[in-house]
Amino acid sequence: MSAEYATFGLAPAMRAGGVLTNGDYQVHRDFVDFIVDGRPLLFQLSDLDAVSPLASDIPPAIFSAQVHSLLLEADAPLAGGRYVIYGCPECEDLACGAVTAVIERLGDDYVWRDFAWQTGERADLELNGYHGIGPFRFRGAEYRAALGSLLTNPGLTAAGGERRRVLLIGTRAAVLAKLATALRIIGIGAETTQDAADIPADELRTYGAVAFGRAVTEQERAAVRQSFERAGVEVAYVDGLAPIVPLLVAQIENALDRSPQEQRRLTRLVAANGEAGVEVTSPCRVQLTAYRMDRLYRTHAYEVFDGVLEAGEHRLALDAKATKGESFIVARTSGGVLVEAMGG
Repeated sequence: MSAEYATFGLAPAMRAGGVLTNGDYQVHRDFVDFIVDGRPLLFQLSDLDAVSPLASDIPPAIFSAQVHSLLLEADAPLAGGRYVIYGCPECEDLACGAVTAVIERLGDDYVWRDFAWQTGERADLELNGYHGIGPFRFRGAEYRAALGSLLTNPGLTAAGGERRRVLLIGTRAAVLAKLATALRIIGIGAETTQDAADIPADELRTYGAVAFGRAVTEQERAAVRQSFERAGVEVAYVDGLAPIVPLLVAQIENALDRSPQEQRRLTRLVAANGEAGVEVTSPCRVQLTAYRMDRLYRTHAYEVFDGVLEAGEHRLALDAKATKGESFIVARTSGGVLVEAMGG
C-alpha cells in the first residue's frame, strides 16, 4: 500500500428527477457525495446513475447506521469486507447493481480499495473491477471528522431534502395541477397558490423554490418575494419559460440543486443558431431534449442528443425541426439539469 494520502470530504449532491420524453418519471434524490482529492468520487464513474448510501430521504436511524458502517463500527454488509459506495437511485437493490469497495483500517488510516460493480453476493474483480479507481488511503482524523459531522450536524444531510418543496404561482390552474402532480411523483413536494400573502411564515420556511407562471405580473412577483423576505427565508425563484410540464420540472430541478458550484459536472449550456454549447467537467452521459409549442399550444419534444462527452466544451448541432419557432433546450446528466431558451 502506497504511503501517499488522498483527502476525504463530503458535499451535498442530487440525482436529478424529471419527466422523460417517453412519459416515464425519474425520481429526485438528495444525498451526500464523497469528495476525494477535491472532486466527487462519482465523477470517476462516467456513465453511472447512482446515489451514495447517505441519502437524505432515508429514516434517521438507517442514515446513522450507514455512517457508523462506513466508520467500520459495524460488520461489513457484504462478503469480503465490502461496502456499498453507490447504489441504484430508484430501489437501492443490489440486484440492480452497485459500486462496492473494501473498506479497512491500516493503523489509524482508512483505506478504500478494490472497487467493483456488483450485482450478487460476491464481486468479481477480474470481470467487473474498476481497475483505474483507488486504492485511496485517508487520514483517520480527517475521515472520522467528516463522517462524524453527519451525526452531530444534520445541516449537510438536509441541504436538499429538508426544503424539497416548491410553491407554484400562476393563473393557469390546469397547468399548475399537472406540474404539481409531476413534481410529487418524482419526490418533490408542491403546492399551488395565486397569493403568498396569507401563508404563515413557518410554512414559507419549508419551501426551497418558488416557480412563477408567465402570466404572473412583476407586481405580484414582488409581493411574493416580500412575503418570503419578511419570513427570513431565502428561496430560489424560477420564471417559467413556457407551460410545458417537463420543461418546468427541469427548471425547478435546477433551482433546487444545492450542490457546490465547483462540484458540479454539467456547468454550462447555451442554445443559439441551431446548435447547443455544453460544458462538462468530467466524462459523462449528456442528454439534450428540445421542447416547443405549436400554434395550437401542443407540446412537441425531441431527443436531439444522447451520448458520453469528454470533459470540456462541446458544440452540438440540433435538428432544424426541433428548434423551429419558440423552443427550449434541456441538458441533463444524472446529477444535474440546465435549461435555455433557443436564441436566434
